[in-house]
Amino acid sequence: MLPKVPYRYRVLALLCSLTTLTYLDRICISIVGVRIKTEFGLSNTQFGWVLASFSLAYALFEIPSGVLGDRIGPKALFIRIVLFWSLFTALTGFATGLMSLIFIRFLFGVGESGTYPNCMIVISRWFPVQEIGRSLTWVGIGSQIGSAIAPLIIIPIAVAYGWRASFYVNAVIGVLWVLICYLWFKNFPSQMKNISTKEVEYIENNRRFSTSHHHISWKIILRNRNLWALMLMYFCCQWANYFFVAWMPVYLVEGRHFTENVMKEIVFTLFIVGIVGFLIGGYVGDLLVKRKGLRFGRRFVGMTGLGICGLLIFLAAILPQNNIVAFCLIAANGFFSFGVMVSYAVCTDIGRNNAGTVTGAMNFFGQMGAFFLAIIFGKMVDVFHNFDYPLFVVAFVMLTGALLWLGIDPLKQVSLPKDIEEESMKPVIV
Repeated sequence: MLPKVPYRYRVLALLCSLTTLTYLDRICISIVGVRIKTEFGLSNTQFGWVLASFSLAYALFEIPSGVLGDRIGPKALFIRIVLFWSLFTALTGFATGLMSLIFIRFLFGVGESGTYPNCMIVISRWFPVQEIGRSLTWVGIGSQIGSAIAPLIIIPIAVAYGWRASFYVNAVIGVLWVLICYLWFKNFPSQMKNISTKEVEYIENNRRFSTSHHHISWKIILRNRNLWALMLMYFCCQWANYFFVAWMPVYLVEGRHFTENVMKEIVFTLFIVGIVGFLIGGYVGDLLVKRKGLRFGRRFVGMTGLGICGLLIFLAAILPQNNIVAFCLIAANGFFSFGVMVSYAVCTDIGRNNAGTVTGAMNFFGQMGAFFLAIIFGKMVDVFHNFDYPLFVVAFVMLTGALLWLGIDPLKQVSLPKDIEEESMKPVIV
């Protein structure tokens, strides 16, 4: 049965497994956050800086990683990314206090940067235009799978062997993934062994990527107003994402007084619902693009997902009943998942051969949003002694992000300005 599966779908499975590991590693520190805070005597503000150090590093190295992936291909970047993050995942288990945690998590962020830009490069090279929506859906689903299974894996390990052991296990899994990528994956369909000539021709005749196009400096790309709207929107939407991934386990245990086991169940359910959100968002997005056009389809999915997510987070902040709050947060992540991956579709729409660079620029702003959320959340909790107040800020930022979709036009591609010399363009290196 396996030989009948098109090779591009096997590549998609590899990408899905990569984003699964990305979030499995990323959420690990949040799942055991209460244990770490207790052992090292950290305040919420201090723990916020630990979380923020990852986001800052991720943001700073996101654009260079996207540009480099466009230039030399994603395979080399994937190997560097996963090896580097696996090393510093393991070293997290050797942390001795606040400063060592901040230092190690910063380097972990350096390692993980570039994952999504290089996934977008693979999508633009390996998938025809009509399959971009569904392929991006599965890339996004990987993040929800990783986040959903994380408490099921991490909490039992932490209970049995201590919180440090969970980081060692995650590091080993990452090294195994690198071996598979090194031995099997190729940058282009034509380089892959045993792929049919028919599938290669189908992909190359219908994909966004073109060997006749040139790469553009990211400095030129950043002059694009359309991209600025996209980046600011993503800055906003990552406040909710990083709340779910980084602060929510602590919020549930310390803010809402759920037990660790109940927290595990809520986190698992929340990200399973996120998978459903990705599937529905991908289907609805493709359907609307076909019936209403690219501009309406992208904007509707993005605005709806972010807007309803913001409203549900606001309700979670004002409602006293814990069960209803848990329901609101679970539904909020479902709508967030519904609307978030359309951002990456826009990166391929307007970026084409520069999809990695465009995604890197967008993700830079997104991770800066995560950086501010990580710090502000912990600081507000310590100042006001209330875990709900920061949710009002997250809700407001999400609603702002929903409105920013009105300024995003997927029909306006990033292109070289006429007044820029042709020699400033870089040829494609494969």
